[in-house]
Amino acid sequence: MNTSPLKAAAFMLVACIFIAGTTLIAKTLGNSDVLGEGVESLSPFMVSAARFVFAVGVWIIAWKVSGRRLESPNYSLHFKRTVMGWLTVTLIFAASAKMILADATAISFLNPLIAMVLAIFMLGEKVGPIRWFAAATMIIGAIVLIQPGGEAFQIAALLALGAACTGGLEVIFIKRLTNREPILQVLLINNLMGLGLAVIPLAFIWSTPTAAQWVLLVSVGLCMATAQLFFLTAIKNAQTSFVMPFMYATLVFAALMDFVVFGALPTTLGVVGALIIIAGAITLAWREGLAQRRKDCQSTK
Repeated sequence: MNTSPLKAAAFMLVACIFIAGTTLIAKTLGNSDVLGEGVESLSPFMVSAARFVFAVGVWIIAWKVSGRRLESPNYSLHFKRTVMGWLTVTLIFAASAKMILADATAISFLNPLIAMVLAIFMLGEKVGPIRWFAAATMIIGAIVLIQPGGEAFQIAALLALGAACTGGLEVIFIKRLTNREPILQVLLINNLMGLGLAVIPLAFIWSTPTAAQWVLLVSVGLCMATAQLFFLTAIKNAQTSFVMPFMYATLVFAALMDFVVFGALPTTLGVVGALIIIAGAITLAWREGLAQRRKDCQSTK
Protein backbone atom coordinates (compact mmCIF):
# COMPACT_ATOMS: atom_id res chain seq x y z
CA MET A 1 0.00 0.00 0.00
CA ASN A 2 1.43 3.37 -1.07
CA THR A 3 0.95 6.15 1.43
CA SER A 4 1.79 9.80 0.88
CA PRO A 5 4.29 11.51 3.19
CA LEU A 6 1.41 13.66 4.49
CA LYS A 7 -0.53 10.57 5.55
CA ALA A 8 2.59 9.06 7.11
CA ALA A 9 3.05 12.26 9.14
CA ALA A 10 -0.61 12.05 10.20
CA PHE A 11 -0.07 8.43 11.35
CA MET A 12 2.92 9.55 13.44
CA LEU A 13 0.93 12.39 15.02
CA VAL A 14 -1.84 9.94 15.96
CA ALA A 15 0.83 7.68 17.51
CA CYS A 16 2.06 10.69 19.50
CA ILE A 17 -1.44 11.34 20.85
CA PHE A 18 -1.74 7.77 22.11
CA ILE A 19 1.79 7.77 23.59
CA ALA A 20 0.99 10.96 25.49
CA GLY A 21 -2.35 9.45 26.52
CA THR A 22 -0.60 6.36 27.89
CA THR A 23 1.70 8.41 30.13
CA LEU A 24 -1.25 10.58 31.24
CA ILE A 25 -3.18 7.46 32.30
CA ALA A 26 -0.07 6.21 34.14
CA LYS A 27 0.20 9.54 35.93
CA THR A 28 -3.48 9.35 36.92
CA LEU A 29 -3.07 5.84 38.31
CA GLY A 30 -0.01 6.96 40.26
CA ASN A 31 -1.74 9.95 41.92
CA SER A 32 -4.05 9.12 44.81
CA ASP A 33 -5.25 12.75 44.96
CA VAL A 34 -6.94 12.37 41.58
CA LEU A 35 -8.40 8.91 42.15
CA GLY A 36 -10.79 9.91 44.90
CA GLU A 37 -10.90 9.73 48.66
CA GLY A 38 -9.68 6.44 50.11
CA VAL A 39 -8.39 5.14 46.74
CA GLU A 40 -4.72 4.18 46.78
CA SER A 41 -2.44 4.92 43.85
CA LEU A 42 -1.10 1.94 41.90
CA SER A 43 2.57 1.02 41.63
CA PRO A 44 4.24 1.77 38.26
CA PHE A 45 5.02 -1.96 38.14
CA MET A 46 1.27 -2.69 38.01
CA VAL A 47 0.73 -0.08 35.30
CA SER A 48 3.67 -1.49 33.33
CA ALA A 49 2.24 -5.01 33.64
CA ALA A 50 -1.12 -3.77 32.35
CA ARG A 51 0.66 -2.26 29.35
CA PHE A 52 1.79 -5.78 28.35
CA VAL A 53 -1.22 -7.78 29.54
CA PHE A 54 -3.76 -5.82 27.52
CA ALA A 55 -1.51 -5.18 24.51
CA VAL A 56 -0.34 -8.73 23.96
CA GLY A 57 -3.84 -9.84 22.88
CA VAL A 58 -3.80 -7.28 20.10
CA TRP A 59 -0.56 -8.63 18.66
CA ILE A 60 -1.62 -12.27 19.00
CA ILE A 61 -4.72 -11.49 16.92
CA ALA A 62 -2.59 -9.59 14.38
CA TRP A 63 -0.21 -12.56 14.17
CA LYS A 64 -3.06 -15.03 13.62
CA VAL A 65 -4.60 -12.84 10.91
CA SER A 66 -1.25 -12.48 9.13
CA GLY A 67 -0.85 -16.27 8.93
CA ARG A 68 2.88 -15.98 9.56
CA ARG A 69 5.18 -18.53 11.12
CA LEU A 70 8.18 -17.86 13.34
CA GLU A 71 11.30 -17.25 11.27
CA SER A 72 14.40 -18.28 13.27
CA PRO A 73 13.90 -15.89 16.20
CA ASN A 74 16.96 -14.90 18.23
CA TYR A 75 15.46 -15.42 21.68
CA SER A 76 18.53 -14.16 23.53
CA LEU A 77 18.41 -10.83 21.68
CA HIS A 78 14.65 -10.65 22.13
CA PHE A 79 15.03 -11.14 25.87
CA LYS A 80 17.62 -8.35 26.16
CA ARG A 81 15.38 -6.00 24.18
CA THR A 82 12.37 -6.95 26.31
CA VAL A 83 14.16 -6.32 29.61
CA MET A 84 15.25 -2.87 28.42
CA GLY A 85 11.76 -2.10 27.09
CA TRP A 86 10.09 -3.15 30.35
CA LEU A 87 12.50 -1.03 32.40
CA THR A 88 11.94 1.95 30.08
CA VAL A 89 8.15 1.78 30.37
CA THR A 90 8.24 1.27 34.15
CA LEU A 91 10.68 4.13 34.73
CA ILE A 92 8.80 6.63 32.55
CA PHE A 93 5.50 5.68 34.22
CA ALA A 94 7.11 6.22 37.64
CA ALA A 95 8.57 9.58 36.57
CA SER A 96 5.30 10.74 34.98
CA ALA A 97 3.44 10.15 38.24
CA LYS A 98 5.74 12.52 40.15
CA MET A 99 6.57 15.39 37.78
CA ILE A 100 5.20 17.55 34.95
CA LEU A 101 4.33 15.20 32.10
CA ALA A 102 6.02 17.25 29.37
CA ASP A 103 9.27 17.42 31.38
CA ALA A 104 9.35 13.66 31.99
CA THR A 105 8.63 13.02 28.30
CA ALA A 106 11.34 15.45 27.19
CA ILE A 107 14.00 13.82 29.37
CA SER A 108 13.04 10.34 28.15
CA PHE A 109 13.50 11.62 24.58
CA LEU A 110 17.24 11.61 25.19
CA ASN A 111 17.23 7.97 24.08
CA PRO A 112 18.44 8.81 20.51
CA LEU A 113 21.52 10.36 22.12
CA ILE A 114 22.10 7.29 24.30
CA ALA A 115 21.56 5.02 21.29
CA MET A 116 24.07 7.04 19.25
CA VAL A 117 26.79 6.68 21.89
CA LEU A 118 26.07 2.96 22.39
CA ALA A 119 26.12 2.38 18.62
CA ILE A 120 29.77 3.44 18.57
CA PHE A 121 30.74 0.59 20.88
CA MET A 122 28.08 -2.04 20.10
CA LEU A 123 27.53 -1.58 16.35
CA GLY A 124 30.89 -0.12 15.33
CA GLU A 125 29.29 3.04 13.93
CA LYS A 126 31.34 6.17 13.30
CA VAL A 127 30.15 9.50 14.68
CA GLY A 128 31.03 12.78 12.97
CA PRO A 129 31.08 16.38 14.23
CA ILE A 130 27.41 17.08 13.43
CA ARG A 131 26.29 14.14 15.54
CA TRP A 132 28.53 15.20 18.43
CA PHE A 133 27.20 18.76 18.19
CA ALA A 134 23.62 17.41 18.35
CA ALA A 135 24.61 15.22 21.31
CA ALA A 136 26.12 18.17 23.19
CA THR A 137 22.98 20.22 22.51
CA MET A 138 20.73 17.52 23.94
CA ILE A 139 22.92 17.15 27.03
CA ILE A 140 22.61 20.88 27.69
CA GLY A 141 18.82 20.59 27.38
CA ALA A 142 18.81 17.70 29.83
CA ILE A 143 20.85 19.67 32.37
CA VAL A 144 18.40 22.58 32.08
CA LEU A 145 15.47 20.24 32.66
CA ILE A 146 16.97 18.17 35.48
CA GLN A 147 18.55 21.20 37.22
CA PRO A 148 21.08 19.28 39.34
CA GLY A 149 21.80 21.10 42.59
CA GLY A 150 18.91 23.51 42.14
CA GLU A 151 15.78 23.93 44.23
CA ALA A 152 13.64 22.54 41.42
CA PHE A 153 15.67 19.30 41.23
CA GLN A 154 13.49 16.22 41.37
CA ILE A 155 14.47 12.60 41.93
CA ALA A 156 11.73 11.76 39.41
CA ALA A 157 13.85 13.46 36.74
CA LEU A 158 16.52 10.82 37.32
CA LEU A 159 13.89 8.13 36.72
CA ALA A 160 13.09 9.75 33.36
CA LEU A 161 16.82 9.91 32.62
CA GLY A 162 17.05 6.22 33.47
CA ALA A 163 14.23 5.58 30.99
CA ALA A 164 16.27 7.39 28.32
CA CYS A 165 19.29 5.17 29.05
CA THR A 166 17.40 1.88 28.95
CA GLY A 167 15.40 3.13 25.94
CA GLY A 168 18.63 3.92 24.09
CA LEU A 169 19.93 0.41 24.73
CA GLU A 170 16.58 -1.00 23.58
CA VAL A 171 16.97 0.90 20.29
CA ILE A 172 20.29 -0.91 19.66
CA PHE A 173 18.65 -4.30 20.24
CA ILE A 174 15.67 -3.34 18.04
CA LYS A 175 18.08 -2.34 15.26
CA ARG A 176 19.73 -5.74 15.42
CA LEU A 177 16.39 -7.59 15.52
CA THR A 178 14.68 -5.71 12.68
CA ASN A 179 17.70 -6.40 10.46
CA ARG A 180 17.09 -10.12 10.95
CA GLU A 181 13.39 -10.66 11.62
CA PRO A 182 9.95 -9.38 10.47
CA ILE A 183 8.61 -6.44 12.48
CA LEU A 184 5.40 -8.23 13.47
CA GLN A 185 7.42 -11.15 14.82
CA VAL A 186 9.58 -8.73 16.84
CA LEU A 187 6.47 -7.10 18.32
CA LEU A 188 4.76 -10.39 19.15
CA ILE A 189 7.76 -11.95 20.90
CA ASN A 190 8.54 -8.70 22.71
CA ASN A 191 5.04 -8.42 24.11
CA LEU A 192 4.87 -12.09 25.11
CA MET A 193 8.23 -11.93 26.89
CA GLY A 194 7.32 -8.57 28.37
CA LEU A 195 4.14 -10.07 29.76
CA GLY A 196 6.06 -12.86 31.48
CA LEU A 197 8.58 -10.40 32.89
CA ALA A 198 6.11 -7.72 33.98
CA VAL A 199 3.85 -10.02 36.02
CA ILE A 200 6.69 -11.23 38.29
CA PRO A 201 6.72 -8.11 40.55
CA LEU A 202 2.94 -8.33 40.96
CA ALA A 203 3.40 -11.10 43.51
CA PHE A 204 5.10 -8.56 45.80
CA ILE A 205 3.28 -5.27 45.12
CA TRP A 206 -0.26 -6.33 44.14
CA SER A 207 -3.18 -4.23 45.32
CA THR A 208 -6.68 -4.86 44.03
CA PRO A 209 -7.70 -2.04 41.63
CA THR A 210 -11.09 -0.37 41.80
CA ALA A 211 -13.47 -0.67 38.85
CA ALA A 212 -12.32 2.73 37.56
CA GLN A 213 -8.68 1.72 37.90
CA TRP A 214 -9.34 -1.49 35.94
CA VAL A 215 -10.74 0.61 33.10
CA LEU A 216 -7.63 2.79 33.14
CA LEU A 217 -5.32 -0.23 33.24
CA VAL A 218 -7.03 -1.74 30.19
CA SER A 219 -6.74 1.65 28.50
CA VAL A 220 -2.96 1.71 29.07
CA GLY A 221 -2.51 -1.53 27.12
CA LEU A 222 -4.88 -0.58 24.30
CA CYS A 223 -3.37 2.91 23.97
CA MET A 224 0.16 1.53 23.75
CA ALA A 225 -0.81 -1.11 21.18
CA THR A 226 -2.57 1.54 19.09
CA ALA A 227 0.46 3.84 19.35
CA GLN A 228 2.75 1.02 18.16
CA LEU A 229 0.46 0.28 15.23
CA PHE A 230 0.36 3.88 13.98
CA PHE A 231 4.08 4.36 14.68
CA LEU A 232 5.07 1.32 12.63
CA THR A 233 2.67 2.31 9.82
CA ALA A 234 4.28 5.76 9.66
CA ILE A 235 7.81 4.30 9.63
CA LYS A 236 6.89 1.77 6.97
CA ASN A 237 5.37 4.28 4.54
CA ALA A 238 7.85 7.17 4.65
CA GLN A 239 11.53 7.82 5.23
CA THR A 240 12.46 7.60 8.88
CA SER A 241 14.27 10.96 8.72
CA PHE A 242 11.02 12.57 7.55
CA VAL A 243 8.56 11.15 10.08
CA MET A 244 10.71 10.89 13.24
CA PRO A 245 10.81 14.67 13.96
CA PHE A 246 7.00 14.55 14.21
CA MET A 247 7.51 12.25 17.21
CA TYR A 248 8.37 15.30 19.30
CA ALA A 249 4.78 16.47 19.01
CA THR A 250 4.29 14.05 21.93
CA LEU A 251 5.63 16.82 24.15
CA VAL A 252 2.89 19.20 23.00
CA PHE A 253 0.14 16.64 23.47
CA ALA A 254 1.52 15.61 26.88
CA ALA A 255 1.60 19.25 28.03
CA LEU A 256 -1.97 19.87 26.83
CA MET A 257 -3.32 16.71 28.48
CA ASP A 258 -1.44 17.47 31.70
CA PHE A 259 -2.98 20.94 31.78
CA VAL A 260 -6.53 19.75 31.05
CA VAL A 261 -6.50 16.92 33.63
CA PHE A 262 -4.10 18.20 36.32
CA GLY A 263 -3.97 21.94 35.60
CA ALA A 264 -0.17 21.63 35.32
CA LEU A 265 1.78 24.16 33.27
CA PRO A 266 5.40 23.63 32.17
CA THR A 267 7.91 25.96 33.79
CA THR A 268 9.92 28.41 31.69
CA LEU A 269 13.06 26.33 32.22
CA GLY A 270 11.08 23.22 31.31
CA VAL A 271 10.05 24.73 27.97
CA VAL A 272 13.62 25.93 27.28
CA GLY A 273 15.12 22.55 28.15
CA ALA A 274 12.59 20.68 26.02
CA LEU A 275 13.20 22.97 23.03
CA ILE A 276 16.97 22.47 23.33
CA ILE A 277 16.54 18.68 23.40
CA ILE A 278 14.18 18.81 20.40
CA ALA A 279 16.67 20.99 18.48
CA GLY A 280 19.42 18.45 19.10
CA ALA A 281 17.19 15.52 18.18
CA ILE A 282 16.05 17.16 14.92
CA THR A 283 19.71 17.86 14.06
CA LEU A 284 20.40 14.14 14.56
CA ALA A 285 17.41 13.22 12.36
CA TRP A 286 18.55 15.67 9.66
CA ARG A 287 22.06 14.19 9.75
CA GLU A 288 20.68 10.66 9.44
CA GLY A 289 18.51 11.75 6.49
CA LEU A 290 21.53 13.16 4.64
CA ALA A 291 23.52 9.99 5.29
CA GLN A 292 20.69 7.78 4.06
CA ARG A 293 20.21 9.83 0.88
CA ARG A 294 23.93 9.59 0.09
CA LYS A 295 23.78 5.84 0.66
CA ASP A 296 20.74 5.50 -1.62
CA CYS A 297 22.43 7.55 -4.34
CA GLN A 298 25.56 5.40 -4.19
CA SER A 299 23.54 2.17 -4.35
CA THR A 300 21.74 3.31 -7.53
CA LYS A 301 24.98 4.13 -9.38
